[in-house]
Amino acid sequence: MRDLSKEVLEYFPTQISYLISDKIDKAEEIRIRQAQNIVIKTSSNIIEIDYLISSNDILEIMQKICEYSIYSYQNQIAEGYITVKGGHRIGITGTGVVENGKVINIKYINSLNFRIARQVVGASNNIFPEIINGISIYNTLIVSPPGFGKTTILKDLIRKLSMSLFNVGVVDERCEIAAMFKGVPQNDLGKMVDVIENIPKSIGIKMLIRSMAPQIIVADEIGKKEDVEAINYAFCSGVKGIFTCHGANYNDFIKNPYMKEIINLNIIDKIIILSPQKGKIKDMLFLGEKEKCIS
Repeated sequence: MRDLSKEVLEYFPTQISYLISDKIDKAEEIRIRQAQNIVIKTSSNIIEIDYLISSNDILEIMQKICEYSIYSYQNQIAEGYITVKGGHRIGITGTGVVENGKVINIKYINSLNFRIARQVVGASNNIFPEIINGISIYNTLIVSPPGFGKTTILKDLIRKLSMSLFNVGVVDERCEIAAMFKGVPQNDLGKMVDVIENIPKSIGIKMLIRSMAPQIIVADEIGKKEDVEAINYAFCSGVKGIFTCHGANYNDFIKNPYMKEIINLNIIDKIIILSPQKGKIKDMLFLGEKEKCIS
């Protein structure tokens, strides 16, 4: 059994840990903003802790999450987040340092958002029956805004697919799905799962297909041209897939031209749009099984 309090509290200064320790079990987000009170979001309300965050507090937290080597985490910082043991993701804001149109660092960090990762067994109970297609699955795209629980659902879908004896390949680019620690998944994804983490989805998808012969590929938060090309490669190789992306509804997510392209390729069978109620479906589009494959 994972000790959530121990996983999260170790990154905070002692006084802050004391103030928030009795609220960790229900926390979904912990927001640390310079010169502002601590704010904790739960599934039902917002809790404000009367403690003004100083620049030294933020520096100490950053040192801890970077294992006292902030320089070695510079690439992750430049992406705007760091994922730590347990799959918890810390969002970072501050002053961006840009070279040749690319963010290479964030300095004067003024805000941190701890998004608490949990494994919720049964989170996909409403979604799982919709993706099963006989002895296979529908190529499925799960759509929702941030904070609607799509990653939590994805973890549970993987576990259920594994229990159904599918070989599942997981590309865990942000180290949130399996929550690997020194090569060992902290989340229970089942015995039929192969995980490759901390590399771009577009590379990981092809690596898994070439090396592990998965029946199903799973990846979280697609949205780039390279992602679409890799997914098309997977489907043309006879591999099924489940992927997530951001969007409040169908018209919203296809504003991303690459998401519009994945629909135009005729390789997605179902689009499931999540409700704000965790684990519920707001809308679902059945595009039909497609024979078309553009290689």
